[in-house]
Amino acid sequence: MENVLKYDGFVGSVKYNSDDKVFHGKIEFITDLVTFEGQTVAELEAAFTEAVEDYKELCSAVSKDPKKSFSGVFNVRLKPELHQKAALLSIEKGVSLNQLVNEALNTYIVHQ
Repeated sequence: MENVLKYDGFVGSVKYNSDDKVFHGKIEFITDLVTFEGQTVAELEAAFTEAVEDYKELCSAVSKDPKKSFSGVFNVRLKPELHQKAALLSIEKGVSLNQLVNEALNTYIVHQ
């Protein structure tokens, strides 16, 4: 997986700034903004680990769940033609459009 760090169940996205010659990132799937950076991969990984540990400690101190909860609801924007084909297929399969999208995402994600 590219541009992602993982530590203790947390995920960090990573980008590179060629002007500053620095890697930087943020912890994903939390309700706050926590960033980290480093000039080498080793520095970046250490900074990510430290950021996660600091964030967990802060959340513990204020009795806050450190991870963002997911509701299971999100909007998907499709080309009208794809939307029409999906709607038709859902009717042909005898399932709702939501069920069809769930099935498609589950199939795609399981095969990754």
